[in-house]
Amino acid sequence: QVQPVESGGGSVQSGGSLRPPCGASGDTTRRQCMGWFRQGAGKERGGVAAIDSDGKILYADAGKGRFTISQDKAKNTQYLQMTSLKPEDTAMYYCAASAYYCSSWYALQRSTYTYWGQGTQVTVSS
Repeated sequence: QVQPVESGGGSVQSGGSLRPPCGASGDTTRRQCMGWFRQGAGKERGGVAAIDSDGKILYADAGKGRFTISQDKAKNTQYLQMTSLKPEDTAMYYCAASAYYCSSWYALQRSTYTYWGQGTQVTVSS
């Protein structure tokens, strides 16, 4: 099993930045996909960015242009750098890990992921 743990959310003004980390404990020797998802009030949880098992970085529409995902393998930690934040980015942000190898399109699909963090709230005020 893998346990993702997010932190680093918070409240910022429009145009601000945040860089929440996601640490992973447990069996991280598998070539899992690691991804970030978000869920706003009254909305479904959707993909933001992911790193697939081959190291390919992918962005959903929600993450393109202003968000950057990165990974520090030595620390088993990934980061989601969020810049130029807007009020519509307000959501609970979740980090997730797949149980097995996955690649490309699958890395941005919620159904691919087995292990989820508890979420970290990001609130952007205008």
